[in-house]
Amino acid sequence: MGKETILIVDDEQDILELLNYNLGRDGYKVLSAQTGEEALDTASRELPGLIILDLMLPGIDGLEVCKRLKKASETEKIPIIMLTAKGEEADIVTGLELGADDYITKPFSPKVVIARVRAVLRRKTTEIPEQSAVITIHDI
Repeated sequence: MGKETILIVDDEQDILELLNYNLGRDGYKVLSAQTGEEALDTASRELPGLIILDLMLPGIDGLEVCKRLKKASETEKIPIIMLTAKGEEADIVTGLELGADDYITKPFSPKVVIARVRAVLRRKTTEIPEQSAVITIHDI
């Protein structure tokens, strides 16, 4: 079975190429978007397994993209890793409070990004099933 599809959202072509190459080499299918609008469209159409999201995007910024993805029922459970040059404590706290699963500041190591992608996806697959799920066996 293949690995997850990852959507990379960044307006810097060099970063898209670097992450595309490294994640692709690690077996992931990679999609990319360079604007917030494109990210929202691609995420709702493709439903990737994870999104790597820059905050400083043309048009709709990354924080607003994160808010909208977490509000929409079809994309609310997609894990998001913010990858941005905004490294102030307030930026990190805001990103995590809006629903990001991890926050990485630029400059970054591709190996660290891949390790964090693996960790977030590992947490996603080991989540506890919803309490509303009921299993009935005979009269039990």
